[in-house]
Amino acid sequence: MKATTVDAGIKRESLLTSTVLKKRLLKNRWLYYMLTPGVLYFLIFKYAPMWGVLIAFQDYSPFTGFWGSDWIGFEHFRTFFSEPEFALLFKNTFILAIYNIFFFFPLPIIIALMLNEIRKEVFKRTVQSLIYIPHFISWVVVVGLVHILFTTEGGILNEMIASFGGEKLNMLLDKNWFRPFIIGEMIWKETGWGTILFLAALAGVDTQLYEAAKIDGAGRWKQMIHVTLPAIRSTIVVLLILRLGSFLDVGFEQIFLMLNPMNREVGEVFETYVYERGIQQGDFSYSTAVNLFKSVIGIVLVVGANHFAKKAGEEGIY
Repeated sequence: MKATTVDAGIKRESLLTSTVLKKRLLKNRWLYYMLTPGVLYFLIFKYAPMWGVLIAFQDYSPFTGFWGSDWIGFEHFRTFFSEPEFALLFKNTFILAIYNIFFFFPLPIIIALMLNEIRKEVFKRTVQSLIYIPHFISWVVVVGLVHILFTTEGGILNEMIASFGGEKLNMLLDKNWFRPFIIGEMIWKETGWGTILFLAALAGVDTQLYEAAKIDGAGRWKQMIHVTLPAIRSTIVVLLILRLGSFLDVGFEQIFLMLNPMNREVGEVFETYVYERGIQQGDFSYSTAVNLFKSVIGIVLVVGANHFAKKAGEEGIY
């Protein structure tokens, strides 16, 4: 009798939950309709292609297809790790990734803080628009501008040096200049766009906190240190964790366009290597294995960073 009563109570609770869920779905149906295109995009273009990762464990051939190709397990990974290029590729990719984290990632935060201090809205919006524009310029154009500025054959900078009696610098062929060029181009193109999320977070800071800080005698600098930065700290942490997910993605198009035989020693990275082996040489399984290795590193970094963020008292991403 007691068990029957418990079962009836569970059924009633289940029916009540189902009814509440249906009411919520019906009430917010237009929001779900608007969400549908985004969900379909991720399902079709992000999740469905993940099935193709399995060819990393095959000796895949387009002629025999996915089901007709032989399974070889981790053979491609063993081959890749034993290749003499592995150490060079990992070193070049890791150095550029570290440069991105230490030099590029903080700049949008700094720019957003500076823009937040501007009180004249017209000037503020003008500056914002100007620093957003480079984001919409393709890497082909950006690299083309760099060549126009720094080439020894009519480059603006070298012509100025020559006009003052100096010797022209062949920076585009100098491997020591390759990484500064990559980071400099990235900063110029994407820093302004990266400020959007931080400016949105700054807009949500309670103004009463600033008023309280003023009453306590805090100037603009102390207000930024003790009010502004703590208010956007969670946003910074979340974006850093997400950035670590693509830690080894240092930008194929930009690097591919900047590569030449003279700087390949410091410029060859996983992405250009995958292009060479996968597209140019048609070794699809091997190149997929290399890319999968990158993805696994990204997942490990995200999980680790999220764990440490939660240990430090932050919310993390999950």
